[in-house]
Amino acid sequence: MEIGGEQFEKTVAERLKSLRAERGLTLDALADLSGVSRAMISRVERAEASPTAALLARLCSALGVSLSVFFDNDCRQPRPLARRADQPLWRDPDSGYLRRAVSPPATGRGAGSAVDIIEVEFPAGAEVRFPGRLSSRSQTQHVWVFEGEIVMHVGEDVYHLSAGDCLFMNVADVHGYRNPGPIAARYAVVVNLGG
Repeated sequence: MEIGGEQFEKTVAERLKSLRAERGLTLDALADLSGVSRAMISRVERAEASPTAALLARLCSALGVSLSVFFDNDCRQPRPLARRADQPLWRDPDSGYLRRAVSPPATGRGAGSAVDIIEVEFPAGAEVRFPGRLSSRSQTQHVWVFEGEIVMHVGEDVYHLSAGDCLFMNVADVHGYRNPGPIAARYAVVVNLGG
């Protein structure tokens, strides 16, 4: 169930407007919190721009939700089982990385698990950068590499991760990551959504 194209842009537009309204945020307030320009947020909300991984990460951080909660618009009842066929896939238009939300989604309202598990396939040579800092200090994550390699820029440190390595960090401290290797990297991201 890959999310892409026009439907993806419409889904993101509707979800972003809904979450912003639930939190009583104006476009200007969300722009201030996220570091994303008011004009870009407006374009995303009108489904005129396809957001990148970096842009979505900044918006989700400012809204206090994970990407998995952002993409799960069915926020009525937490479900204990997420079948592979029902796990949402999303491909970043900039880096080409493929993100699968593996864990059953929490509702974003305190129900369900406080942990997100994400499977990522990160193409050789790909890179994602976050200009400035993400706003959320309440989320932490583990990155566990299955195959290939990735380089993580976290705070002032740079970590070169290979198969079997696992790195813990505060989500707000991540500045970017890249795959310097000749093959796609496969890894899991386990996010603690905080309280």
